[in-house]
Amino acid sequence: MNTKIGDKKVIKSWAFYDWANSVYSLVISTAVFPLYFEGVTEGKIVRFLGIDWEHPESLYGYVMSFSFLVVAFMSPILSGIADYTGNKKKFLNFFCILGSMSVMSLYFFKDIDTTWLGLIFSILASIGFWSSIVFYNAYLPEIATPEQQDDASAKGFIYGYVGSMILLIICLALIMMPEMFGLSSEGIATRVSFILVGIWWLGFAQVALRRLPGNKLKRKISRDYTWKGYKELKQVYKEIKSYPTLKGFLIAFFLCSVGVQTIIVMAAFFGSNELELKSTDMIITILLIQFVAIFGARFFASLSERVGNFKALKITILIWMVVCICAFSLHKGIPNVSYYFYSLGGLLGFVLGAVQSLTRSTYSKLLPDTEDHTTYFSFYDVTEKIAIVMGTFVYGFLFAVTNSMQWSVLSLAIFFLGSLLVLNTLKKTKYVS
Repeated sequence: MNTKIGDKKVIKSWAFYDWANSVYSLVISTAVFPLYFEGVTEGKIVRFLGIDWEHPESLYGYVMSFSFLVVAFMSPILSGIADYTGNKKKFLNFFCILGSMSVMSLYFFKDIDTTWLGLIFSILASIGFWSSIVFYNAYLPEIATPEQQDDASAKGFIYGYVGSMILLIICLALIMMPEMFGLSSEGIATRVSFILVGIWWLGFAQVALRRLPGNKLKRKISRDYTWKGYKELKQVYKEIKSYPTLKGFLIAFFLCSVGVQTIIVMAAFFGSNELELKSTDMIITILLIQFVAIFGARFFASLSERVGNFKALKITILIWMVVCICAFSLHKGIPNVSYYFYSLGGLLGFVLGAVQSLTRSTYSKLLPDTEDHTTYFSFYDVTEKIAIVMGTFVYGFLFAVTNSMQWSVLSLAIFFLGSLLVLNTLKKTKYVS
C-alpha cells in the first residue's frame, strides 16, 4: 500500500495500535496479573528452573527484567534487518501475535503447580509487547510530518489510555461479580480476563496493520540478510555519535526513563507495602492516573507547539521531581493518607502521558533524513529497557539498605535532575526548540 506522509487516516490507524496494545501494560503489567500472581503464590514456595523460590514476587521481578534484557539485545539486530528489507510491518505483526497469544495462554496458570506456565508466558508476552513497540514507534516519522508528530504521538497515548481503561473496567466487573457472567469463581474470572486482553490486543491491532505501509524498499531477502542487518545497526550507531543533539537527547531520555519507568513499576508496591493501602485504593489510583493522563498528553502536546519540545519536557521533568519529593513525605501514619495518594496519582498521571508522548515525538523529530527509522528507534527502546533494569535495581538496593521505600523514591529525583541538566545543554534544531 502506497501511503502519503501526513495522511490523517493513516495516522489515526497507526495511533489505534496504542488502543490495541495498551491493555497489556495496564491489565497485565500493572493492575490484574501482579495481584493474581501474588494471590496464587502467597506464602508458598515456587519451584522454577530447578530452584525453590521462597519469595515468588522477587522471582516475578527477575523474569520480567530478563524479558527486558532479551528485548534490549534482540531488537537492534531485528531492527537492522527490518530496515534493510524495508518491511517493519511483518515484524510488528509477528510480535503482536506472539504477545497477544502469550497473554491468552496465561489462562492455563491456575495454581501453584502451573506457576512455571505463568512465568514463561509472562516473559513471552513482555517480549512480544516491547518488541512490537519498537517497530510501531518507527512508523511515526514515516507517516507524520515533523509538525504533526507531537499531536500524533499524543493521540496514540490518548487512545491507549482510553482503550485500556475500558477493558480494565470490564475485567474488574468480571472479577468482582463472576456469578453475573456465569463464572464460578474470582480466579476463573481473572483467567478469562487474560483471554479478553489477548483478543482485544490482536483484534484491534488489525486496524493499524491494515493501513500501515508494508515493504517500502521492495528488497528481496537474501541469505546474508542477518549480516546486512547487523551492518545496518553498526552504521546507525556511528551516525548517532555524529549528531550531538540526538546523542545528548538519548542520555537525557535514559536518565528520565530511570525515574519514570521505575515509578510506574513500583508505585503499586509503594502504595500497598509502604502506605498499607487497600487493593481498592490501588485500583482507584490506577484508574485516576489513566484518566488524568489523557488530558496531560493533550495539554503538553499543545504546549510544545507554543514553547517548543525541550521546554515542555523540562516542565514535565520538574513536576516529576515534585512527585518524588511529595512521595517521600508520605507515610502510613498520616490521617487519610489514601487521599494524599490519590492526589499524587493525579499529578503523576498529568505528566505520565505528557513525558511518554513528548519523548517519542521529540526523538522522531531529531532523526536525520534516513530510511533506517526502525534501527534508530531500537536504540531508543534499548535505552528505555536498560533504564528500567537500572532503576528497579537502584530502588531495590536502597530499600534493602534503608528498609524504606521513601528514600528509594527520593533517589529517583536525582535522575530527573540529571535529565534536566542534560536537556539544558542541547542545541535547538529545525523542528525542536
